[in-house]
Amino acid sequence: MHSSAVFLIEFGAIILGLGLLGRFAARFQFSPIPLYLLAGLAFGEGGLLPLGTSEEFVAIGAEIGVILLLLMLGLEYTASDLVSNLKTQYPAGLVDAALNALPGALMALLLGWGPVAAVVLAGVTWISSSGVIAKVLGDLGRLGNRETPVVLSILVLEDLSMAVYLPIVTALLAGAGLAAGSVTLAIALGVAGLVLLLAVRYGRHISRFVSSDDPEKLLLVVLGLTLVVAGLAQQLQVSAAVGAFLVGIALSGEVAEGAHNLLAPLRDLFAAVFFVFFGLHTDPASIPPVLLPALALAVVTALTKIATGYWAAQRAGISVKGRWRAGGTLVARGEFSIVIAGLAITAGIEPSLGPLATAYVLILVILGPLTARYTEPVATRLTERLGGRTPGRQADTRGGAESDAEAEPSADAPHDVVEGQDVVGRP
Repeated sequence: MHSSAVFLIEFGAIILGLGLLGRFAARFQFSPIPLYLLAGLAFGEGGLLPLGTSEEFVAIGAEIGVILLLLMLGLEYTASDLVSNLKTQYPAGLVDAALNALPGALMALLLGWGPVAAVVLAGVTWISSSGVIAKVLGDLGRLGNRETPVVLSILVLEDLSMAVYLPIVTALLAGAGLAAGSVTLAIALGVAGLVLLLAVRYGRHISRFVSSDDPEKLLLVVLGLTLVVAGLAQQLQVSAAVGAFLVGIALSGEVAEGAHNLLAPLRDLFAAVFFVFFGLHTDPASIPPVLLPALALAVVTALTKIATGYWAAQRAGISVKGRWRAGGTLVARGEFSIVIAGLAITAGIEPSLGPLATAYVLILVILGPLTARYTEPVATRLTERLGGRTPGRQADTRGGAESDAEAEPSADAPHDVVEGQDVVGRP
């Protein structure tokens, strides 16, 4: 059979299979990410039916998927939003990084993988899945809850930290020395700061330049600009993903909203291809040896995320029930954990890191929606039993009372999260 015909059959089968898996996941109301990873494991190295001619195209599609994920993430925020979150919520971000990055780094060192792998695994365990969390908040009807702005602020800070973290990882994986790595980080921070400054002062002018009433032209300009900036960023060893994220931040208003609507289907397509690509490069036989470390790491970092959310909500004056809900909501890991691990796999620093990250994400992307739903009632029941009280309404720490799902909506709580969206939309 002609090679182009084989390619079309293979790639078409991948897309069709992803569509069917997505429909299956939607029917049972859970994230399709674990199914995409499992599909990649089935058709990759050591799988049931390894791919042939389409693998190179899938690799390119996976890279575009990462770029679109970060572009869409940037489109969700304005520069002023990011600056405001940095000023008011940075203590929660620091606690989040300390509690959740350290277990990953320590696990890598205990396994003898070295300092570079430790930095990578720290990122894998640190970043929550904003896509899964946004969907869970919508499914559980918690968008108006008083603890929701706390959860979203932590996600914003994690997303923003990617602009600093990814250049560091990229420099380390490239084998750059201290001097070269410092220059790379300085360039990344300088570019990020410059883009934020331009976005705050001249965002309207940039958006006006990109704007078009014709959806086709808007799509082509935004996508083309993003790919060019991502390529230039990668050429400077800053990270293509960071370049895409900064393009998203620079756009605002109707342009950002229009670009988001046009690019969402492309993002979903290529992001799914990315997860498949990650699975393709993970041998299923390599997962069992790292399953116990992955499970231990999942348990520890689920508890540290719950502690993070609880502390941040307590700092914001949220009652006990809201604190437990905030903590349980943050547990899920997903897309960006895989992005970080994918960088390490491409660099070839540690063969077992990819399988461990795959198993870790599979565990927590399934466990996350469960902890979001059940952490608060389980914690409340245990507290009541240990305190010798009968189950009842949990008193608010400020003297009032708060019902579980009927908390009064906060004026700061966003109301435009939709299912499947990476994070909440712009105000």
